[in-house]
Amino acid sequence: MKVRDAMTEHVFTITPGRTLREAAAFMTEHNVGAAVIMDPEEPGPGIVTERDLVRSLGAGEDPDSETIGNHLTSRATFADGDWSLEDCADTMAKGGFRHLVVIENGELAGIISMRDIIEVWRPK
Repeated sequence: MKVRDAMTEHVFTITPGRTLREAAAFMTEHNVGAAVIMDPEEPGPGIVTERDLVRSLGAGEDPDSETIGNHLTSRATFADGDWSLEDCADTMAKGGFRHLVVIENGELAGIISMRDIIEVWRPK
């Protein structure tokens, strides 16, 4: 099975100028653990995750003044839709990631999470 078979094609995106509180509300509203950041100033997409939000709060930063652009993973590791789920899971485990942005032909194609992979692999 390939990444494209398990990924979520409907990707929630947010801009880097939004505050961390706005990002948390956005992710809560859409019941997602990560959002893709589209920044015209950057060559590719970034990602912000629940972990990024928790780290900022844990450091005592103000979620109403801190912006996503200061906390996103900009040089993210990307998955390719043609990767096997095993390769994707290995990349996630080695990098300590729970989400990977999926890029196909240089374009945003989706996002895949450990939950997506487990859903496919677990017995029905």
